[in-house]
Amino acid sequence: MAAVDRSDVDGALHVDGADLSGAVAALTDDTLDRKTRAKLLGRMVRQEIRDRGVKDLLRPKTAVRWVVDAVTEAAPHIPVRDLAALRAHHDGLDGDALAERLVRNAARVTAGIGAASGGVAAVEWAAAPTLLSAPVLLAAETVAVVAVEIKLIAELHEVYRQPVPGNGAQRAVALLQAWASRRGINPLTQGRGVAAALGTAARKELRERLIRRLGRNLTSLGPLLTGAAVAGFLNQRATTSLGTEIRADLGRRRPIVIEPGD
Repeated sequence: MAAVDRSDVDGALHVDGADLSGAVAALTDDTLDRKTRAKLLGRMVRQEIRDRGVKDLLRPKTAVRWVVDAVTEAAPHIPVRDLAALRAHHDGLDGDALAERLVRNAARVTAGIGAASGGVAAVEWAAAPTLLSAPVLLAAETVAVVAVEIKLIAELHEVYRQPVPGNGAQRAVALLQAWASRRGINPLTQGRGVAAALGTAARKELRERLIRRLGRNLTSLGPLLTGAAVAGFLNQRATTSLGTEIRADLGRRRPIVIEPGD
């Protein structure tokens, strides 16, 4: 889960056949402007239409399966900063103050993704034939928002001195389970079921949570710019709620930190 720099964003925008996971990782960057987010979402839509075809993605079960697979595949590539980097990027903040800032910033990013997706949809409402790509846009927005929230969960674990253990794949599995359950990661259960990636029960929970998120993101497809405004608001509220729940869970089992000299 290494950091993504600006060249990665440029690559996701301009290189033909850009990797889906790279585009998703780039969308988690909290410094992106709306235009860049819209371009990245557009690239995800075009790539999936090219690879799968619109007809395939119009089938609800197929679309949901694609979202689950895309989130699972992207999770190990989501850039996560360690505590030192987080403090350096946020003026030395620590503890609850830093956690609050991370939740606020993540909520702004998901709001921006919703607004960008709604804006793209608004263009499509003005050009009826391209409405066929709307389900793919909805799926792409969902994947991007979940990626931002997974990054938030991982960085909140850093803030509360409970970094996610394991290698990239193991951390990704743990974070997907944490996102689906809306709880922090219990290190005592790490390692179980990793060989099977996501167990049947965990994958079912993830799928059900993603279906609910897909349903909520239907607001992005509202006519003109009303969809953008509503989608941005709902994404911001949902991410704030998730961050609050994860903070509360991690706070209850926060380790005691003894500073040098105490």
